[in-house]
Amino acid sequence: MEQSSISKPKIHLPNKELVGLEKSEKKEITNEKDKLPQPTGWRLIVLPFKMDEKTKGGIIMNESTLEKQQVASQCGNVLAMGPQCYKDKERYPEGPWCKVGDWVIFARYAGSRIQIEGGEIRLLNEDEILATIKNPEDILHKY
Repeated sequence: MEQSSISKPKIHLPNKELVGLEKSEKKEITNEKDKLPQPTGWRLIVLPFKMDEKTKGGIIMNESTLEKQQVASQCGNVLAMGPQCYKDKERYPEGPWCKVGDWVIFARYAGSRIQIEGGEIRLLNEDEILATIKNPEDILHKY
């Protein structure tokens, strides 16, 4: 479920201690994006495309099939880029091949796989991006 960009008003409680309740520790609220590793140098963080659980014909795929498809996925969404990505004007005279938010295609076993809550991300070098694509569902995903 996606979070909406509209922030809900926060409830402010009076700064009084209540009888019979223990004081709770204040927990820092962390953004999901802050939990991701920050790529260094010329590296990118890519979130592999995850197929729908249900096929066009209505067949519901089991979890192991979905996991195999994600591991074999060759498409992903660029989440973050290192500070040196595509800065070498000699290698990339026409500018960057992709930017944050683009869907990209990469080699099946390219990059390092990093396990995160809810799946995995890939840490790729800038030259491992093979192409960009508008919609990853346009590609036939097989494992």
